Amino acid sequence: MARKPVIALYSDTYLPACDGVVSSIVNFRGELLRRGYEVYLFVSGGPGRSRPHEGEDNVFVIKGMRFKRYPQYSFALFPFMASLKINEINPDVIHAHTPFFVGVSALMTARLNKIPMVGTFHTMVTDEDVIREYAASNPIVHRLLKKYAWSYARFFYTRCNTVTAPTMTMCRLLSMHGIHGAKCVPNSVDIGRFSPSVDGAQIRRKLFGDWDGATVLYVGRLSKEKKVDTMIRAMAHLRERRIRAVIVGTGPAEHYYRRIAARMHLDNVRFAGFVPNGALPGYYAAADLFCMPSTFETQGIAAIEAMASGKPVVGADHLALKELIHDGKNGEKFAPGDSSDCARKIETVINNMDSYNTMRKTAEKFSIERATDRLLEIYGMAMEGMTLS
Repeated sequence: MARKPVIALYSDTYLPACDGVVSSIVNFRGELLRRGYEVYLFVSGGPGRSRPHEGEDNVFVIKGMRFKRYPQYSFALFPFMASLKINEINPDVIHAHTPFFVGVSALMTARLNKIPMVGTFHTMVTDEDVIREYAASNPIVHRLLKKYAWSYARFFYTRCNTVTAPTMTMCRLLSMHGIHGAKCVPNSVDIGRFSPSVDGAQIRRKLFGDWDGATVLYVGRLSKEKKVDTMIRAMAHLRERRIRAVIVGTGPAEHYYRRIAARMHLDNVRFAGFVPNGALPGYYAAADLFCMPSTFETQGIAAIEAMASGKPVVGADHLALKELIHDGKNGEKFAPGDSSDCARKIETVINNMDSYNTMRKTAEKFSIERATDRLLEIYGMAMEGMTLS
């Protein structure tokens, strides 16, 4: 029986941060371990993460400096020191989930040791809103980062043996910017945990008591590139309807979004704040539909979690959501940034709930098992390519 390859995963973000990259790593690592693979993880450590938590075997946490504009994230200090352990591990493949400090450490380690490397383009780090929100309040720095973001992305990803992205939309976008040959490997969703069988009655009572109108849910980071203000303004168009919105999550723009709702006197919008990961299935179950107004998504994990829970999705007709949402079947798309169109599509879904019946079928394409099968194919391709070269 052939030996299973040893895998080293690298990331500039990890628990307790909660985002699509972290979700991807947690799901893939868990499934690989379940299948008997030896998996090592090198991650930047933010507050409370100077060392692995109990039960996190083979996790190397690199001391990080807190990112003031978003304290869940950190910059790894001296990530190259951690990679000295690579000679003890002797991995067959290195997989970088981010292109920053830890990702560069992965790239250097792979090239110096002639280890095949997979690089995943998870996040639109080249997006102007992202640059403004997280990296550059100084206008000169902002212009420089905006000008050279794709140049840096090309520098990093063209040096990987294999590049992946979570959707075909993103693979095509990478090709447009000179990063050719990217393979589609979707991030996975635990379709057993997010399921129509979950009972959301208790969460619904907690949120609204005996109120029995329709509920629109948003789950995700509250940052400006997520365009949550489009959904909030849509609720102003719906204030006379029996529709309420629940916004789950925290982030650097939380107060900004709260102020918008307060200025518009929207008593039909509720901010639920941070919700522990274990409680999220109940919130999806308590809602009637999900709204994702972001024009930033490379896949839209939260939208897939909602579909796995049997909920139709109203989302911006842009990037990965354009590929994910099929009008009249698993949700409706609206013109990006258009709050009145968003409101119309929310009403369309609520008035025709029985018409939407392919949500679960869509979500099943992103099961952990299927996504991991595809990832292992990519690892095999990367290792074979290195051998042939």
